Amino acid sequence: MAKPKPISKEMCLAAMSKTKSVLAAARYLNCSYQHLKPYMKSYKDEETGLSLFELHKNQSGKGIPKFMSDTPFGRKSPAIDDIVNGRVDASSFNLEKIKFKMIEAGYLIEQCYHCGYDEKRSIDGKLPLLMFFKDNNKNNFTEGNAQMSCYNCYFLNIGKIFNEKDIEKLEGHSVVYNTTNASEFQLDDYHKRKLDELDDWDDKVDDDPYSLVSRKK
Repeated sequence: MAKPKPISKEMCLAAMSKTKSVLAAARYLNCSYQHLKPYMKSYKDEETGLSLFELHKNQSGKGIPKFMSDTPFGRKSPAIDDIVNGRVDASSFNLEKIKFKMIEAGYLIEQCYHCGYDEKRSIDGKLPLLMFFKDNNKNNFTEGNAQMSCYNCYFLNIGKIFNEKDIEKLEGHSVVYNTTNASEFQLDDYHKRKLDELDDWDDKVDDDPYSLVSRKK
């Protein structure tokens, strides 16, 4: 497992000067909210004696534009803070939407929890990452229970990515429309070119606003 990076007081103060909340500061520092929170709680402001976390948590959202009602989530938008803190049942929301908002809010980092892999594919900026749950409960997003894993670490530490039929089709260069439900899968460039030749490629998934990471087509 990749060792979490330490966050210095200077880094926290720099993030605070550029942002208006702890969540935004976590995004600025490219780390999760849960990772940043204990560091900010441990550092004190010399003038007020308060922790940096208390100074910057901004629960009222002062100064932050209320733009979320105009986003593609619509009325069924996941209340991500409530979901992560266990106040709202996640089962009534789409998993892809929750994943999108967790990454957007800084609760999830787009890198492998096990090895730290975070290299994006040049053609579309996606990463070969799958979401997994430490306690195997797909509705439990509390306390860092939801994490990301690269394909290799998923196979080594969690379980199979493809079943035998999927592997047979892939190794035979056959078009695979559906794969095992154990993971999310994205067709490679070879398959996409084949579908282009058959005039059967559908680009609508690439326009999906929730498609931040590699996923099933």
